[in-house]
Amino acid sequence: MLSAGQNHESAWLEAVLESADERLFDAKGEPVAWPVALAGDKGYRAEWIDAYLLELGVAPVIPSKENQDREARAILFDEQAYRDRNIVERLIGWLKECRRVFSRFEKTAKNFAGMIKMAFIQRYLKPAR
Repeated sequence: MLSAGQNHESAWLEAVLESADERLFDAKGEPVAWPVALAGDKGYRAEWIDAYLLELGVAPVIPSKENQDREARAILFDEQAYRDRNIVERLIGWLKECRRVFSRFEKTAKNFAGMIKMAFIQRYLKPAR
């Protein structure tokens, strides 16, 4: 999902998971895949996010902020699972190396999403070295 740059991505969490919900079930309504855990940075640390993820059966892997009491939080933080988040961070870092995506030459959301898809296609079709 694309949103305006000034919006924090956590505001779109519900919409992203709801749209994923439609794609993760087959025609019979049987689950094909569903996340066991969801990692986010400290910007995702909010009680409503924890409650929403737990309601969906997804374990939140979000560190507490420095100014929050870590012991008061009911959910334990899984440091090992959080380290795996670097896979996504490296992917985003690579995507930002794609000049057309990084500088957002495309003015419409539809064209920008198309350029992101083209960057992924280029990445997957690139021969291994």
